[in-house]
Amino acid sequence: AGGVATSGLEMAQNAARLSWKAEKVDARLHHIMLDIHHACVKYGGDNKHTNYVQGANIAGFVKVADAMLAQGVI
Repeated sequence: AGGVATSGLEMAQNAARLSWKAEKVDARLHHIMLDIHHACVKYGGDNKHTNYVQGANIAGFVKVADAMLAQGVI
């Protein structure tokens, strides 16, 4: 996830014709990774164990479903 997120940040910089310092990229990446972790924990199981694969899959499904609802697709 970190590599994909970093590529997304790089594309955002390129699209805006900006160059961020490494500290800014690192801070944004840290925030993205925390959001991913929290989503996995939220959807990944009970209080004792977290199934990160399950959490990531459900979080992704919910994100797509919410977008479809927002656009009136379903």
